[in-house]
Amino acid sequence: MGGRRPRARGPAVARAGARGLVAAMAMTGVRTVTATVGPHEKSPPEAIVERHVPVVRRLPEPYREAATELAHWAYGAGGGAVFGMLPAGFRRHPAAGPAYGLAVWLGFEAGIAPLLGVRHVHERGVAWRAVVALDHVLYGIVVAGRLAPERSRP
Repeated sequence: MGGRRPRARGPAVARAGARGLVAAMAMTGVRTVTATVGPHEKSPPEAIVERHVPVVRRLPEPYREAATELAHWAYGAGGGAVFGMLPAGFRRHPAAGPAYGLAVWLGFEAGIAPLLGVRHVHERGVAWRAVVALDHVLYGIVVAGRLAPERSRP
C-alpha cells in the first residue's frame, strides 16, 4: 500500500492535554474573580465532588477545595486530550477551539449535570451563563493553542 502514513497523534494529544490543564487553571482564576462580584454559590465542580465523592466531604475545608480543584483540572486535561485526538484539519480551524470549549460546557449542562443531579443549571441568570460561556471559550482558545501557536514545520 502506498501513500503517506499518518503522523503519530501522541504529541498532539499530550500538548492538548497540557493545554487543557492550564485552561482549567485559568478558569479557576476567572471563577475566583467572578465569585467576589456575585453571591457565593457552589460551582459545578464543588457540587459534583460534594455529592458524588463522599471521602472528600470528610476532609477539612482547605483540602476539600484543593481536591475539588484537582478534579476540575484533571477533567480539563482530559478534555484537552480529547481535543488533541480530533482530526488535525478540524483542530487547525480558527473557530475549533472556541466551539469546542462551548461544546464541552453545553455537553455538561445538557447531559452530565442532569445525569449527576446538579441542579444549578436552571437557577442561574443570563449574566452568569454569559460569564461561564466566555470562560469556556477561553478554555477552547487555550486548548487549541491559539494563545501560543506552534511553529509551522516545513
